[in-house]
Amino acid sequence: MRETWRWFGEFDPIPLKDVAQTGAQGIVSALHAVPYGEIWAHDAIAARRDEIAAAGFTWDVVESLPVHEDIKRGTGDLNPLFAKYRQSLSNLAAEGIKTVCYNFMPILDWTRTDLAAPVARGGTCLHFSAAKMAAFEIHMLGRSGARDDYHRDAVTEGDAWFAKSTEAQRADLLFAIMSGLPGAYDRYDVEGLRGVLGTYSGLTHDDLRANLTRFLNEVVPTAAELGMSLCIHPDDPPRDILGLPRIVSTQDDIRQILNAVDAPANGLTLCTGSLGSGVGNDLPAIANAFADRIHFVHLRNVTKTVDGSFSETAHLEGDVDLVAVIDELLEAESRRGANLPFRADHGHSLLSDAQTDTQPGYTLIGRLRGLAELRGIICALS
Repeated sequence: MRETWRWFGEFDPIPLKDVAQTGAQGIVSALHAVPYGEIWAHDAIAARRDEIAAAGFTWDVVESLPVHEDIKRGTGDLNPLFAKYRQSLSNLAAEGIKTVCYNFMPILDWTRTDLAAPVARGGTCLHFSAAKMAAFEIHMLGRSGARDDYHRDAVTEGDAWFAKSTEAQRADLLFAIMSGLPGAYDRYDVEGLRGVLGTYSGLTHDDLRANLTRFLNEVVPTAAELGMSLCIHPDDPPRDILGLPRIVSTQDDIRQILNAVDAPANGLTLCTGSLGSGVGNDLPAIANAFADRIHFVHLRNVTKTVDGSFSETAHLEGDVDLVAVIDELLEAESRRGANLPFRADHGHSLLSDAQTDTQPGYTLIGRLRGLAELRGIICALS
């Protein structure tokens, strides 16, 4: 398995010279300043690739080439957007970048309620509180039907949290939830979020699946011609939130997507943390079931509770059997003759991490610890 490291380019306070000391071989990056739906130009791609190469790395994976919200909603004339996406793929392939991660989550890429939850023995982690999320949707957003979408314990605790919360605490909660918007884009306030949610009004799971299938039919043939691999990222968390449907949350969801366009270029980013936070998801079984269509791997761990809450743990702790997952992946590599790129996904904020304003979860020391632990698993199994 090939060690990679996610780097946010001009938005990342961790320089590549520091990343080099982690031992990672490849970089996972994107052109985060390019607006969604616009073409990634040859020159910009080449400049990023050359910047990465000058630091002694290869640009192994694009994460992410975003899918425009109109494509997810299925609204408007989508042909220009599909054409621009295909052109971006062609430009990436011309510069030697052949693996592209993307997601199909409406509006937010991921959702947490706490960006700095305390961890035993020091440090902090990302945390999703079902109670706080219920409080946000019921009381702050005022979303009709939100009470019915959460575990009864989460609703009760959420009501209690909101009743005693301060304006500052509510502002912190909104900030944490909005941190799932990637890149350099503005975050929504509550009213703005209500507005953008309105553009998805009435969209069902079947509608979103149909829109994803249309997208795949438009772009997978191009990826195949270019020798590229597209790999969809699972929902994070793997459940409906904000009244929005999620369709990449379970093993059955993944099977439907890969069967919708049954081609090697239509693949999966296996994220053990995203899928691992869903009750009933067996990660070693998922790795085994889709071993031939996994093109990129995110390895992290979580602990979850019955109300839908979860915390990001150290990589060798938590509910996901990462040793068994990696064993499945190594066997698949041997069978396929592949060298799967993986990265230590997220990390606790440890030691001096707290003094660096990184993207949430993308600390230096926390991820370095995770990468070292994962490297040990791979070495032992190999």
